[in-house]
Amino acid sequence: MLTKNIENRNQVEFVSLEEMVPADHLLRQIDAAIDFNKVYEFVGDLYCKDNGRPSIDPVVLFKIVLIQHIYGIRSLRRTLEEVGMNMAYRWFIGYPLNEQVPHFSTVSYNFKHRFNTASVEYIFRWVLKAAADEGYLDTEAVFVDGTHIKASANLKKQARKAVPKEAKRYAHELFDEINKDREAHGKKPFDENNNGNDSGSGDNSGEPEMIEKTVSTTDPECGVFHKGEHKKVFAYEAHTACDKHNFILGVHVTPGNIHDSVAFDSLYDDICKHYPEHKIVAADSAYKTPWICKRIFESGRVLTSAYTRPKTKDGNHPWYTYVYDEYFDDVICPEYKVLHYSTTNRDGYREYKSRSYLCADCPTKAMCTQNAKCEKTVTRHIWQRFVDMAEDVRHTPLYRDIYKLRQQKIERVFADAKEKHGMRYTQYRGLAQVTNWVKLKFAAMNLKKLATWKWKRKNLSPG
Repeated sequence: MLTKNIENRNQVEFVSLEEMVPADHLLRQIDAAIDFNKVYEFVGDLYCKDNGRPSIDPVVLFKIVLIQHIYGIRSLRRTLEEVGMNMAYRWFIGYPLNEQVPHFSTVSYNFKHRFNTASVEYIFRWVLKAAADEGYLDTEAVFVDGTHIKASANLKKQARKAVPKEAKRYAHELFDEINKDREAHGKKPFDENNNGNDSGSGDNSGEPEMIEKTVSTTDPECGVFHKGEHKKVFAYEAHTACDKHNFILGVHVTPGNIHDSVAFDSLYDDICKHYPEHKIVAADSAYKTPWICKRIFESGRVLTSAYTRPKTKDGNHPWYTYVYDEYFDDVICPEYKVLHYSTTNRDGYREYKSRSYLCADCPTKAMCTQNAKCEKTVTRHIWQRFVDMAEDVRHTPLYRDIYKLRQQKIERVFADAKEKHGMRYTQYRGLAQVTNWVKLKFAAMNLKKLATWKWKRKNLSPG
């Protein structure tokens, strides 16, 4: 039987928000998971104690931003529109139906000018501490990777600009070991101030080396990202670490043109500071560099990584046919000839060269070298032994199985962040603002997981 509803749009009713929000609603779970009164402790010094207009409750401001990140709402303007119409959102921030919600510019101003990087970091660590207190963190193995976030910048608005080349963090340590290696082989040590010119005629001005980069005129702090079939865009990259339960343990945001291995140190410093108990680092082959392998293995931990495809020419001898003889410090070629040590260059690679009179009549010379002097050069990094350790670890069942979990751990974190929480692109500009935006988003994801797990343990556990 056809039934037509009577329109009662003008009907006046007495309702309670407490009754309208379901008992198992996600925001109820979040509100019960942590004590939001802790917010007052770290924002109290940011407000004047006895002067000025009454402020919007800082807990309300943080809850509004949490709503934006938990539900993947694009902008604060749209978030405040949703808060004004959604009863569950109003219940969460403690605003009754007839009370006007804060203006979006008020929330935006506070997070841009009042709540600084330290405040956002406190929120991020506060949620992680709550998860750790509940016993939900498993930091024995840490999974590391990076994901790109499209910047709010048009690729057509760009300029070429000379910028100082960023020095490698381990440059001094590597330089010292290079000189020790050269001296051990009877070579003259390099002069650090000669900028690669060892004849003594180099420029000793100490000025940093300049390189030319494509810079956005809209957001100069982002970088060009172009990989494989991806569209060339200006982007940022969030270098992230998570545990076995997919709780995000740390994040370091850089321009999109910074390689993963370059940004690793800042992220790993953060992990070592807060979670020194971790024993395993699982990362893809981009992180299997001599320095990263050295740092992790020398700290008593283990790096489990992927197979690295050899970068050799098609038709040439495979790389593994050149065998390093550790006792004699030589390299044996596929024809069983010896390549002797020649020098250690400024990049930290030992060069082993063949004798041209031996290679001139070699039957497989075409598969080995096209050098006009009939001379083959094989390089080996002075920290190569640590890379070999990572390669050996890759074949053990325990660490191989941990590496296979990457797609369920860190890759899943990125997938959820982009599909469910709106992290494919950012509307913020500047490294500091984007960093705060990413940390708040990850804090919201951690809080969502913490609240869900606590609610299930309380309500769905047997007995």
